[in-house]
Amino acid sequence: MGVHLERALILYEQSRFDLAEQEVRRDLEAEPDNATAHALLGLCLAERGEHREAMWSAQEAVTREPNSSFAHYALASVLQDRERLDEAQQAILEAIRLDPKNTNYLAQLSSIRCDQGRWQDAIAAAEQGLRLDAEHVACINLRALALNKLGRAAEARAAIESALVRDPLHPVTHANLGWACLQKGDTSQALEHFREALRLDSEFAMARHGIVECLKSRYVVYRVLLRFMLWMAGLSRPWQWTLIVGGAIAYVILLVVAEEAPKLARIIWPILFVYLAFGVLTWIADPLFNLLLRLDRFGQLALTPAQRTASNWVGACVAGAIVGVGLAVLTGWLAAWMAAALCGLLAVPVTGVFNLPPGRPKWIMTAYTIVVALLGFVGILLLALEPAPVEEQLPTAAFRSYLAFLFLGSSVLGTCLSGGIALYLLSRHDHH
Repeated sequence: MGVHLERALILYEQSRFDLAEQEVRRDLEAEPDNATAHALLGLCLAERGEHREAMWSAQEAVTREPNSSFAHYALASVLQDRERLDEAQQAILEAIRLDPKNTNYLAQLSSIRCDQGRWQDAIAAAEQGLRLDAEHVACINLRALALNKLGRAAEARAAIESALVRDPLHPVTHANLGWACLQKGDTSQALEHFREALRLDSEFAMARHGIVECLKSRYVVYRVLLRFMLWMAGLSRPWQWTLIVGGAIAYVILLVVAEEAPKLARIIWPILFVYLAFGVLTWIADPLFNLLLRLDRFGQLALTPAQRTASNWVGACVAGAIVGVGLAVLTGWLAAWMAAALCGLLAVPVTGVFNLPPGRPKWIMTAYTIVVALLGFVGILLLALEPAPVEEQLPTAAFRSYLAFLFLGSSVLGTCLSGGIALYLLSRHDHH
């Protein structure tokens, strides 16, 4: 290994990625076929946000030396940064096959499985790494993160505290401890740990996201929703789907009972309304409360560009609903009421678009949302047309009214199904 590459590795471990890149490029000038140098260059470029060049360097490393475990590890890291989790998993499994006793590779596998929401598999990978090195901080933290998501808070807390003793300046440990505190409802302590994590790593997304959640937890409604969402996140995918589908079936049954038994309707309708409102609010809570954070000076700084964009779109839906209600109250137009309802409901598929990773799932959800919106607005346009003139035959007017409600009904049904479709696309993406 050349002197420049040795320096680059030290600088990379110190998170001085720009200087590490300079040293790697000097090494490549002398040895352009060095796969390790290409792999390290890919890691440096990825850390600096130059993902396309990072991908090229990592792939170049694998091409030049297919049996280099480090090259496959670098490729897995770059792919994970780009949320291509299935390919990242294949690359890291190849790295582990070539070097099964490298704890860093097992930590990377655990990290990828955490991103996939495969918490039990993430624990298995982290524990495999800890059998090789019981003090590996990344494996301890990843195991704690997965335990926390599975609702095993006591075990997670013990693991995080042991990691903090071993390395008190590790940003992931502080972020993990912050999430553990947030799950217990201790917002002030959580905020302290998230700020410490950001002090140690100013670009750490997990800590930044934690700070945003702490700020939103100042709102009582969001605090309740957050506890529910954290509880749901700790369930396995089959249990999540069981609750979602079971809730939908129960809703339909109560709806039928309310129609068939008028005496019970007084009790059932408020329950149905609260259930529907809770379901919609749970789905759109993240961008909706991010919108409120835009009014907070510190909150504005904590939000990422993607979060700001999502809050803008959901805010537009909410604003459309408010304008529609105002217009309906002033004019009494049925079309205005329908427009208000449609704008409000469109916040659900719009949120689904921003909950999905880049690529095919996001494009499918975007197209789906556009179709649902167009169906609704065509229905409203037909409904808003002036009443048929006297000479127009009654069947024509009736057909136009039928078309209007057909389009509107299809749009409303589409918004109701959009949450399940987004979850399905996400699950398909995670398991590919």
